[in-house]
Amino acid sequence: MASISGFPEFLPQGRFVEMRAIDIMRSVFELHGFTSIQTRSIEPLSELSRKGEITKEIYAVRRLHADAGTEETWGLHYDLTIPFARYVSEHAGHLSFPFRRYQIQPAWRGERPQEGRFREFWQADIDIVGQSELGFHHDAEVALVMMDACTQLHQQMGIPPVLMRINNRALIEGLYTGLGIDDPLPVIQAVDKLAKIGESGVRKMLDATGVDKDLQDKIVAFAGVNSTRGDVEEQVRSFGVTNDLLERGVRDVMALHSTVSQSYPSQVVVDAKIARGLDYYTGSVFEIELQGYETLGTISAGGRYDHLASDGKNAYPGVGVSFGLSRVLVPLISQGGLTASRCVPSAVLIAVDSEEERHKAEEVATVLRERGISCEVSPNSAKYGKQIHFAQRRGIPYVWFGSVQGQVKDIRSGEQIDADAHRWIIDDIDLSPQIIPIGRNC
Repeated sequence: MASISGFPEFLPQGRFVEMRAIDIMRSVFELHGFTSIQTRSIEPLSELSRKGEITKEIYAVRRLHADAGTEETWGLHYDLTIPFARYVSEHAGHLSFPFRRYQIQPAWRGERPQEGRFREFWQADIDIVGQSELGFHHDAEVALVMMDACTQLHQQMGIPPVLMRINNRALIEGLYTGLGIDDPLPVIQAVDKLAKIGESGVRKMLDATGVDKDLQDKIVAFAGVNSTRGDVEEQVRSFGVTNDLLERGVRDVMALHSTVSQSYPSQVVVDAKIARGLDYYTGSVFEIELQGYETLGTISAGGRYDHLASDGKNAYPGVGVSFGLSRVLVPLISQGGLTASRCVPSAVLIAVDSEEERHKAEEVATVLRERGISCEVSPNSAKYGKQIHFAQRRGIPYVWFGSVQGQVKDIRSGEQIDADAHRWIIDDIDLSPQIIPIGRNC
């Protein structure tokens, strides 16, 4: 059967890597007080298609035998923010605000598959949502939490370090309106593609919106503002624009940079070309890239949204950031650089002397499992050499012989000792598959 592009699948060792990454991120999120939720996979197509320029990439869903026009058309969610906004609106009466949630599950986009971009992919999101209002300090909080998660992925799995680029939609819109652009959104969406299509591509998009060349020059020049806190404000002032929106944007982006850079002084920069094309962002925006793997593009992004969620009585402003698990892991795993030490969780294979005595092996397995030691019983009672070879192929480090009072062999070193399954001590590093970081051999 032919494979379907854009829907990645891992071999067992790759799946171990993915699950370890999920566990690390979940641990960091919960350490910061975020609670887990899971939302449904589909949303009304009308809701998905009204939030920006993603419409052409939405997968529509209908029952195979549904009569035309008898059911509402649904779509698979293309991110986790819109489903979360709907979740907050529907369940607000049962939530305590500010509500802090994390969500780790798949999403779908009908885009052209390429390195780091897939049609089905896993995301890890965190958001903080308030009722009617949400303090600005939460913008820095979610940015720092995601940076903490990325740091743990680096330290525990060898995933490369990251760089965070930040900006503010108020700063962008304030500058554009101050330059005489009545509708900044098409310009924002064009500039957001600068890294992907280059300056000439952006100018073509701006031509289509009627922006003249002189104004394009200023827009492109502004997108080039990229620096640390010291002279960003000076660069923005050089455009000669002053209005309340711009002033708020400058103030907020400087405050965000000041807070995040205290913990990550060399890993956060203000970058005026960061715009985020989806139209629900209203304030802080940030993107994260993997250092040394810049061709993957943005691996994590998010920002402030003040008007996305509402139940008709209350607005629920929020700020959040999403991490592209598949975008990062699929290339690193498929290129062979990031893997696990074995393809099964089993640390011990229980040898079977004969089929008549298989029950003895099962007894040993029961005792080890009760102690939290993952193991499996040999599928046959072949000669010991063949059973040991079976364990080697699966990466299982130990083979147990005999009954509960038996012997255990470390098949890596060849050492074999008498052992009691109730008391035998196994090294922690052997209890579960270990992640082999990029650049290291087994």
